[in-house]
Amino acid sequence: MTADIINPATGQVTYRHELLTATEVEQRLAAAAEAFPAWSARSLQERGAILRAIAAQLRQRKGDIQQAMTTEMGKLKGEALGEIDKCAEACEFYADHAADYLKPQLIDTEAQRSYVRYEPIGCVFAVMPWNFPIWQVFRFLAPAFMAGNVALLKHASNVPQCADLILAVCRDGGLPEGVFDVLHIDNDQAAEVLRDKRVKAVTLTGSERAGRSIAANAGDQLKKCVMELGGSDAFVVLDDADLDKTVAAAVKSRFDNSGQTCIAAKRFIVVDAIAD
Repeated sequence: MTADIINPATGQVTYRHELLTATEVEQRLAAAAEAFPAWSARSLQERGAILRAIAAQLRQRKGDIQQAMTTEMGKLKGEALGEIDKCAEACEFYADHAADYLKPQLIDTEAQRSYVRYEPIGCVFAVMPWNFPIWQVFRFLAPAFMAGNVALLKHASNVPQCADLILAVCRDGGLPEGVFDVLHIDNDQAAEVLRDKRVKAVTLTGSERAGRSIAANAGDQLKKCVMELGGSDAFVVLDDADLDKTVAAAVKSRFDNSGQTCIAAKRFIVVDAIAD
């Protein structure tokens, strides 16, 4: 099965790519399960060194990644370059701070010793959106890697090159085979992956419809899930507002990232006294 990729600026099909077969999906699931024990056994210092190398790869390949973002989903060049920098900084941040986040926390109880300990859980399946095609992936990927987990990514169907470039920078940064891979699959295949016993958790950023489906499958399998869904909170302007600041904030909120953000202002409610 193939998928057409359309340049939103021209409306033209720029290329077609093949979806994975069931056999190819199984190979990637098996590789992730095989890679997990060795990856989780590595020290935080070792994992951090690889994450810093991935950050360096992101900066080195900024031009290629920006071009893919712009061609596939129409992101402006400046915003694309800023997003890539943000991803590199996230990798370095978690490389520097994961030890503090993951250290055991002593709990005061009547027992001789009580504590909370953080352990890797295995393979995290990520279903990610196209509006921030690099950042949405790295915001989960960097902490997941540092925690010792492995990951599989089903990216939005219109940004496959972005997904492949993420995989390339990870591998060029020294990430071992199987620790991360990309699944070019459809929604039915994604449901099968989520139900696979080797997948231990799922993270989704997407629509409410997608959230209902993912949550139902995760709940049925008793798997951990983290979801960021859409919404439409109102932008409310009262009569004591500083209008110069309000107008600037309103325009930025509506047009930031070409209006393709989950927190973009879509409904403006303004009191009569200052509506004009």
